[in-house]
Amino acid sequence: MESYAPVFVARQPIFTPGLRVWGYELLFRHGRQASCAAIVDGDLATARVIADGYALVHEGVQSDRKLLINFTARSLLDDAARALPCDRVVIEILETVEPEPAILDACRRLKAEGYTLALDDFVGQPGFEPLLELADIVKVDVLGMSPERIEAVFAALHPYGCQLLAEKVEDRSVFEHTCELGFALFQGYFFSKPEVVPGRKIATSQLSRLRLLREVSEQRDVAGLARIVASDPGLSHRLLRHLSSAAFGRRGPVRSIGQAALCLGRVALTQWLRVVLVSDVGVTQASQEAALLAMQRARFLQQLAGVARTRSESADSLFMLGLLSLADAMLGLPMEEVCNDLPLHARHRAALCGEPSPTRTWLDLVRALERAEWDAAMTMLQELGVAPDTASLMYAEAHAWASAMTSPDA
Repeated sequence: MESYAPVFVARQPIFTPGLRVWGYELLFRHGRQASCAAIVDGDLATARVIADGYALVHEGVQSDRKLLINFTARSLLDDAARALPCDRVVIEILETVEPEPAILDACRRLKAEGYTLALDDFVGQPGFEPLLELADIVKVDVLGMSPERIEAVFAALHPYGCQLLAEKVEDRSVFEHTCELGFALFQGYFFSKPEVVPGRKIATSQLSRLRLLREVSEQRDVAGLARIVASDPGLSHRLLRHLSSAAFGRRGPVRSIGQAALCLGRVALTQWLRVVLVSDVGVTQASQEAALLAMQRARFLQQLAGVARTRSESADSLFMLGLLSLADAMLGLPMEEVCNDLPLHARHRAALCGEPSPTRTWLDLVRALERAEWDAAMTMLQELGVAPDTASLMYAEAHAWASAMTSPDA
């Protein structure tokens, strides 16, 4: 009997010029492939991963957002895309796919059936004109390109009439330049790096939310947590809405915030408060996306702590570490300045600021998974003594949990 084969899914957001989330690129890793190359049919394995990965994430993504999935030549020829909904999925043709007649025929069939086609990693190379004529979206790899080169590639692609997506946008200046040129979509790590505005300070409301995180962690009973909620009308309303959601199936009336707190219990209420406080820091869609990712990190690290061979950190402290790990992106400030306003342990402060720390490995692991740096992630999982199949289940559960916690009904 075949053993369980873990699947990892990295989800990278794609933004509009207004920094609204347009969709996500889904990057997959079949766990067995990470440690063993003995795959008899690599394309069959890829097709299985596409199906499994899509099933893991699509329910946690708003229905109006597109999901880009990489396709090999074999996957295109085998019509693997037909297992996926054409109104939701964008077929991303990898840069290794040559525009041979059979490939072009497969692409024409997909377009006729309503699928959107994207051409990956274009840098102006010749020979791809037939695919450019079919592509609805062309992803231009702008990493390391000079402004003049970006302009030349943009001018060459303009006659094809396709949407242009600037990928590997690493900083604000490149984003602004490609935006001014007329690129329609943007992908890269620029959204997770702060735009530092001279003289900017953390807003009082944001700072109060971050400081409440510490107060929440210090409470050891439900009554203390209830007092925190009751002191804030907004938190009180959201707690009652959360309690009345379908997840709890509660029908009877709640007469007080204290009663609502008791219904949830200390552990669940503590987690809910932490998530709400962090999500309140984000004000734009980009910062809200960072908040969602921070919640996923927090849940994953919390779960991982329970099975890791290395027990240098408690599950509770790792949950907090994950929640704070993108506070700089949410606030638009350097992490050092964010940490100055929070009473943190020295090793946690160092890990958040990217300095050497025993705790930093945990953050390095989640970053590697998010960026699809699979080999590095597998090495760190091995160091922590966590099996890839266990980690993949926890990673999928963390994604589902974070999506549920940030849904309108949460």
